Amino acid sequence: MKLLRTWNNQTIPSIATIGNFDGLHLGHQAVIQKVQDKAASLGFASTVISFEPLPAEYLRKPPPTRILPLRDKLIYLQALQVKQFACLSFNQALAEMEPEEFIQTILLDGLQVRALVVGDDFRFGRKRRGDYQMLQDLGATQGMEVLQASTLLHASERVSSTWVREALAKADLSTVKTLLGRPYTLSGRIRHGDKRGRTIGFPTLNLRIPENIALRKGVYAVHAARNDQFLVKGIANLGSRPTVNGLETRLEVHLFDFTEQVYQQHWTIEPVAFIRDEQRFESFDLLKQQIKLDVEQARSLLH
Repeated sequence: MKLLRTWNNQTIPSIATIGNFDGLHLGHQAVIQKVQDKAASLGFASTVISFEPLPAEYLRKPPPTRILPLRDKLIYLQALQVKQFACLSFNQALAEMEPEEFIQTILLDGLQVRALVVGDDFRFGRKRRGDYQMLQDLGATQGMEVLQASTLLHASERVSSTWVREALAKADLSTVKTLLGRPYTLSGRIRHGDKRGRTIGFPTLNLRIPENIALRKGVYAVHAARNDQFLVKGIANLGSRPTVNGLETRLEVHLFDFTEQVYQQHWTIEPVAFIRDEQRFESFDLLKQQIKLDVEQARSLLH
């Protein structure tokens, strides 16, 4: 998959869709499949257009939660065999761009979009003035076909990123898996932490996670993967580590019966079962006692 940050020299005609695509749930996957089918039939490049940060993250303070960090979105788009991912930097200039200019400079001139698949409720441009009808009207004069994305239902409800976020906030991993069509995972490179865990017998792998991640903070039984193969069972804490007055959100993973050095390696972590909310302990000894209980429960859940 080709990652596009600029496209001044972009010359490949594309069939595209545009949106946040947070989570890449089954509804998103259906839209992307429609794009790929159209692109294959015409010999053009299938292209997903999205934003970083997401518009709501830029416009709202504090920002709303998100399902996937950018790196995980890229991993899943690659797995879906998307040919191009155009990542628009959402900033003040883009927020104030008139929708007509957006269509002309980015969609038509920049990405050479020959067909665009979007929902009929899609809004864009300054004051959200751009809509599906404007895309159709301007596209018709410039050779860009606009196709409506169909809604995907599950149990008579629309599959949406909002529904996934709500399930993640409750650690309802079964519902999340159903809506995504795959287990929920977070990934990243293993970085050096404070190394406090090893002093109490529970060394951890440390991954930096966005502060506004949608997954409920707390302790989970997990599977950990390296090179896309689930290898090791373990336990993880997602949070800011209040017992040691932590300031940033981390995913700290203790792997069972595992002693390798893995710094700078890329690992994927799948939360399998929620154990408890994150909490502050008055001492390291109390924390150690609780971790022992958590490990026993995690081993039982993963057996």
